Amino acid sequence: MKLKRSHYGGSLTEDLVGQTVTACGWAQTRRDMGGVIFIDLRDRTGLLQVVFDRRDLSAAEFAVAEHLKNESVLAVQGPICIRDPETYNPKLPTGTIELRATRLELLSTADTLPFFIEQAGSVREDLRLRYRYLDLRRPQLQHNLRFRHQLQRATENYLDAHGFWQVETPILTKSTPEGARDYLVPSRVHPGDFYALPQSPQLFKQLLMVGGLDRYYQVARCFRDEDLRADRQPEFTQVDMELSFVDQEDILAHLEDLFKTVVQEVTGIRVESPFPHLTWQQAMDLYGSDKPDLRFGLPITDITAIAAQCRFSVFRRVCDGGGVVRAICVPGGDAFTRTQIDRLTTIARRCGAGGMAWLSLRPDGQVCSILTKYLTAEEIAAITAATGAQNGDFILFCADDLATVRRTLGTLRLAVADMLGLRRPGEYRFLLVTDFPQFEYSAEEKRWVSTHHPFTMPCEQDLPYLQSDPGRVRAQAYDVVLNGVELGSGSMRIHRPDIQRQMFAALGFTQQQIEQRFGFFIEAFRYGAPPHGGFAFGLDRLAMLLLGAASLRDVIAFPKSKDAACPLTGAPGRVDAAQLAALHLEGGRPTAGGAQPPAAPAVDVDAVAALAMLELTPAEREKTAADLHAMLDFTGQLAAIDTAGVEPTAHVLPLQNVFRPDVPSPGDFHDQLLAMAPTTYKNYIRLPDRDEKGGAKA
Repeated sequence: MKLKRSHYGGSLTEDLVGQTVTACGWAQTRRDMGGVIFIDLRDRTGLLQVVFDRRDLSAAEFAVAEHLKNESVLAVQGPICIRDPETYNPKLPTGTIELRATRLELLSTADTLPFFIEQAGSVREDLRLRYRYLDLRRPQLQHNLRFRHQLQRATENYLDAHGFWQVETPILTKSTPEGARDYLVPSRVHPGDFYALPQSPQLFKQLLMVGGLDRYYQVARCFRDEDLRADRQPEFTQVDMELSFVDQEDILAHLEDLFKTVVQEVTGIRVESPFPHLTWQQAMDLYGSDKPDLRFGLPITDITAIAAQCRFSVFRRVCDGGGVVRAICVPGGDAFTRTQIDRLTTIARRCGAGGMAWLSLRPDGQVCSILTKYLTAEEIAAITAATGAQNGDFILFCADDLATVRRTLGTLRLAVADMLGLRRPGEYRFLLVTDFPQFEYSAEEKRWVSTHHPFTMPCEQDLPYLQSDPGRVRAQAYDVVLNGVELGSGSMRIHRPDIQRQMFAALGFTQQQIEQRFGFFIEAFRYGAPPHGGFAFGLDRLAMLLLGAASLRDVIAFPKSKDAACPLTGAPGRVDAAQLAALHLEGGRPTAGGAQPPAAPAVDVDAVAALAMLELTPAEREKTAADLHAMLDFTGQLAAIDTAGVEPTAHVLPLQNVFRPDVPSPGDFHDQLLAMAPTTYKNYIRLPDRDEKGGAKA
């Protein structure tokens, strides 16, 4: 009779001593003591020591144990016994017991693995992702996925208890480009037309409010074709919710209670409440970021008024040009070494600043800085008073335009915190950020675009400026931030058609664009829409932060790599011609309906050869044409990369230690060059043909 599992091995306790149980799992390690074999049996609950004694098993079963390979799958049956005291393993919950096998069944034999499971944490990530099913056997990953499950369950339980209904929204939907790039899906039934995978259920959850559902939530799969990083994946899971007949304060109170409850349930930690509230303006001015880490202080101080009156030309020039001078006081920072200060200066330059001025206050009150040449004692005293600096502290400065100063000091604040160990793991500090700008100006599109989306309700007192001064309009939008990471965003929604029309006008949409992109949505709001607002947060991201994981890939079962590929399955990949034909596509392009892409430009190979002073054979000419077309295609791909907001770089490498002057110099004469060639042909240097081994042919 086949063995059937009665207990998980890692959950067995001393209470079961003397009872016969059946455990199943993977053989992690094997130790042969001659007549007695010890195996650590692993399942998702942990490890259990199994003892195979020749006297307790049939000869055939013991032979299986003798030749058992690591990671083979087996079922074992036998009584639970107490280990000898000298063999206790205090590191394991099952470290005082063992299963003495009386039956053994080999369920599956494992080949040699590409890496040891116990050492997988130190294996290259691309290799682990290629064999993700092996990587998933790691106890740490299984713990992470179990934690994520508990986090999702706790969130759903909370929402269910507070009157939310779980409603699914479509995965195949309409492309409404106004955010990240969509993933598109071609339609077989409608040639040349495409579905889009949802970036979020935004429009549908608002339509649910129009439908009178009042409180909705969904653990939603979302898809965004954007550049990846440690906390971003092309497909991810967010907890999405929407509420009717509420205002912003109602939603913020709901979110605070939700996160407090869920975090305490899954971690046992009571987070500090009430959550601090900052407006976007306050966060940017105090911390240089709209998602500041509040586990530590180090606020930014504006000293522009003091700097505008000083003799230091760098400060004065910035102030006269409309820029700002701001500073951070680092308590105890006088202990910074020159190497640490140079590292901070390098970081400032990478952020676009010209450098980093600094001032160190020695414990005895002496001021150490090059700034003492340019600042009077009174000016230094005013700066130390403004920043709250004391003896033994360190003040760092940035003087530039407002955006650069915010970016630089926000980055330096985090770098200093890491140097001083202020970002403590296991400590959770939430923050609510409100009053985001309604619009931001796109230099590429030469128009105002939505900071969030075009359905966000502006602050009521800013409505008169929608047309006249969009840059000053604030949105009823809000973020929840945890330890310097944006967990999620939300907003009150526009439910009045007159305000929605003003919003579209401010964004420069034509009536045709409105109808094409959002016609079905706008029509629904003509039939009565309640005031409503919503929020969505990244479930994967919250799990990552609470676990202290380094990447989203550590809390997702089958993640994509940094280039949005799946090393396990090989996705994305090519499809065969029959599949493309069924979708009315040929070579990846629509064959019916929709706009056709422009044809590749013609290449004059003869002209290129003449410019390069080359004479090509017919075969070389054909290959050169193919290579040039490939280069042009690659150039087109580069041109399609979104570089909006990326500052142009004149030189990739810093211009340092350049001894040769960067000026053209006259070259050698044509005849002199030819004279040095062993053989010539017309106006060319003739090169000898090469054989397959690289040698010159006779």
